Amino acid sequence: MIMRSKADHTAAIHEHRRAALVVNTRSRRGRRHYAEVLHLVQAANFQLTGVHPITDPSRLREIVERALSAKPDLLIAGGGDGTLSSTIKHVAGKDVALGALPLGTTNNFARSLGLPLDLQGAVRVLTEGKVADIDLGLCGDRPFANLASFGVSVEVAGTVRPWFKRLVGRAAYPLTAMRVLPGHQPFRAYITADGRRHELLTHQLNIANGRFHGGWQIARDAGIDNRMLVAYQLGSGKRLRLIGETLVRATTGRWRSLAGGPFVTGSEILVETDPPMAADIDGEVRLRTPLVIKTIPNGVRVMVPQDFVDR
Repeated sequence: MIMRSKADHTAAIHEHRRAALVVNTRSRRGRRHYAEVLHLVQAANFQLTGVHPITDPSRLREIVERALSAKPDLLIAGGGDGTLSSTIKHVAGKDVALGALPLGTTNNFARSLGLPLDLQGAVRVLTEGKVADIDLGLCGDRPFANLASFGVSVEVAGTVRPWFKRLVGRAAYPLTAMRVLPGHQPFRAYITADGRRHELLTHQLNIANGRFHGGWQIARDAGIDNRMLVAYQLGSGKRLRLIGETLVRATTGRWRSLAGGPFVTGSEILVETDPPMAADIDGEVRLRTPLVIKTIPNGVRVMVPQDFVDR
């Protein structure tokens, strides 16, 4: 596909404001803020090629493809990390930019892009920002925006209740993890990156493409546009240590550097586990280890603030 330059693409969005709007009205804030989103987008003088509320997440692919069939310059997507990760797969490699409106619990993807988390600020980025191309993760054959994880998080994803997320927000995940941990067994993981094999015993292993997990920064120098994945464990094989790490992250967000923590980085990472384990890929539990996880450099175009560093 012939792609415009990012400068030309940005100019087209600023001048013509031709966009399609997709909102997951099943997300934490989607239903409550749907009317506000529509008002803000229309007030910003976007010429909408279609408005597509999603009431059934199983139809997301069909609805996004319908929205893209109108050839908008910008696909505005409102929802949580799962919605945005699922949407981004259909924008990847196309001459259309994704404009993200954070309507989820943790909003890791929006945070990694440096977007304001309030709707007015996020819409302002769509009118005053720029088009950048960022990296995608690829776990097996499944693209992802934020995170592939193994261990207790898979059980947490299937246990955390929507009403609890609405009540306590991003703290719902570490609090649910503390309830799940007493019955969870540690596993042995083998991570191979840049020809070096690392072995660890843990309850939780994460492979991040973006900078944020659970709404908190993984490390200052992690990023969504640096061609690198970051593999890291939470705690160790000892439950008490993981409970302590979970509490620290839930209360402080602990800000660390990749150079000073238990991190493995690489553009391609082989993950093996004993026993074989399911992978949680941005909220979808589909694949099992062993898995090759890698980056797709500059795999998708997004709207970001003007000060976003586009590598």
